[in-house]
Amino acid sequence: PCPQVVLSRQYGSEGRFTFTSHTPGEHQICLHSNSTRMALFAGGKLRVHLDIQVGEHTNNYPEIAAKDKLTELQLRARQLLDQVEQIQKEQNYQR
Repeated sequence: PCPQVVLSRQYGSEGRFTFTSHTPGEHQICLHSNSTRMALFAGGKLRVHLDIQVGEHTNNYPEIAAKDKLTELQLRARQLLDQVEQIQKEQNYQR
């Protein structure tokens, strides 16, 4: 069981969602299927694809530019500052 549920979703045979964590730290992803064990042992398949992005790669820069009315140069400067911040975090983690 997950310690504290931050986001919970239910889907049919397929589903997709995007989630941005606003708190740092360790996160767990818990997946549950409502299929019976017999269905899985009888040749049924359960396929899960996770695409997890972290750091500055998760920012939607076109959306940020539109919201904050940034010029192309200002947007590029924001991207570079985010990259530098991410590098600093990684270096601090390595230490």
